[in-house]
Amino acid sequence: MYIAIEGIDTAGKSTQIQKLKENFPDAIITKEPGATAIGKEIREIVLSAKAQSKKAEFLLFLADRAEHIKEVVEPNLDKMIISDRSAVSGVAYALIQGEISETAIVHLNRFATGGIYPQKVFLLKLTKEELEYRLSQKELDGIELRGSEYLLSIQDAIIKATELLNLELVTIDATNSIEDITKEILKNIE
Repeated sequence: MYIAIEGIDTAGKSTQIQKLKENFPDAIITKEPGATAIGKEIREIVLSAKAQSKKAEFLLFLADRAEHIKEVVEPNLDKMIISDRSAVSGVAYALIQGEISETAIVHLNRFATGGIYPQKVFLLKLTKEELEYRLSQKELDGIELRGSEYLLSIQDAIIKATELLNLELVTIDATNSIEDITKEILKNIE
């Protein structure tokens, strides 16, 4: 089974992936972007903000996604695959940019993935109040510095992305306890 843990920064994706690793010790744990050798280089290029074009950035992410599917996901489809983000995030960020049509985003992602998507997408959803509290407790990265409104628009775009890709979405209240969130994910996997 191929599942993706989605959510905006500070939602608790890394914590839940660690918990799932304990429950599925043989699982393939991966992430998007940057899970492959080429993916790491692409991630560095994107994070360096050298690309002047949002379209170029989008295409770099698609290249990473194609490599990730080919190298990590496809060979392991008979195993449990737990991914920190997926095509869903890629589509969500592209939707926010507003430079590429929804149809093109969907078609290009289908091309990059060969139609291989997570069977279940878990969205760790934050309220505005909780997000702002969590952001106030840490040193902010470039994305987080864009503010809570931007991050919440990404969260909404993640929901829209799962609809566009026709994927099963399980929304979980990320303000619940770590243990309760893990239990809810496990219940949904079983």
